[in-house]
Amino acid sequence: MKRQVTIKDIAEKLGISVSTVSRALKDHPDISLKTRQAVKELAKLLGYKPNLIALNLKHSKTNTIGLIVPEVEHHFFSKIINGIEEVAYENNYNVLVVQSNESYMREVLNTQTLIANRVDGVLVSFSKETQDYSHFQQMVDYEIPMVFFDRVIEDFHADGVVVDDYSGAFSAVNHLISRGCRRIAIYSSPQHMLIGKNRFEGYKDALEKNGLTFNRDLVYACDTIDSAMKISRSVLKKQDRPDGIFAVNDLTAIGVMKVAKHLGIRVPEDLKVVGFENSRSSTISEPELTSVDQFGYNLGKKSAELLLKRIKEGTYDYEPIRLKLKTELIVRGSS
Repeated sequence: MKRQVTIKDIAEKLGISVSTVSRALKDHPDISLKTRQAVKELAKLLGYKPNLIALNLKHSKTNTIGLIVPEVEHHFFSKIINGIEEVAYENNYNVLVVQSNESYMREVLNTQTLIANRVDGVLVSFSKETQDYSHFQQMVDYEIPMVFFDRVIEDFHADGVVVDDYSGAFSAVNHLISRGCRRIAIYSSPQHMLIGKNRFEGYKDALEKNGLTFNRDLVYACDTIDSAMKISRSVLKKQDRPDGIFAVNDLTAIGVMKVAKHLGIRVPEDLKVVGFENSRSSTISEPELTSVDQFGYNLGKKSAELLLKRIKEGTYDYEPIRLKLKTELIVRGSS
């Protein structure tokens, strides 16, 4: 069965944005006559037809927004959900929450569920497994407004709201250096995700700007408490073990501290540890964990406000924006 031609296909062939194609097909005055003609000629040549499902979705309001999260029970995402629901309810919108459990296949099913339920817009933080974004492109083709939060996709026709992962990581590692650490390891998240790349770059730049040499041997792919405990059993037994560890989330950092305590390594005297999230767990660990606050509730509010703005505008003809929110290092006993 031949795949239906989409506005993305036209955009790629002409080397222009999806939003430009959309506006050109609607004879938007901001688009030059030359571009409008080129778009329409190619659309006719390729056999493009407006998606009737998209049109029906666009003209059928349900006052419901969809929310795709990797984990509902995760403290950071629960704070985000609280912020989203606060804004939604203030504006008489319901929130349909689905979770991927960090599974790509489950996430694809999530998107189909939200489309079937005719949501007016979707908020997304995609799974760690996701590297094929065609299921999100389907929502774009249906002209369902989307806002990615925390985990965003570059060069995609959707708004995004993130925290400043780079500066958060930089401040965390800079803090460890100021406390005397010289062999600082990073327990990092997958590098195909911007969140992982940006925190890694912040870690690396903080080392180099303080005159410390970046050492690839101190980089560990590890972002869960279970993997942290497994890896740390060997990392912390090394003769040249790290004297500081920056973990990309709090539970990973707490996993490090649990192993350190088991091995008789004192935190913070022998090993200093910093996490990223400032979760509830950071204040009940022993010692209490130094962590970068991501202000999840505020991130959720900003994401929902942006999505509702797009829904109320009622047009797909916009250039996506990216909001970046500040973080704050909360210093506690682990460093």
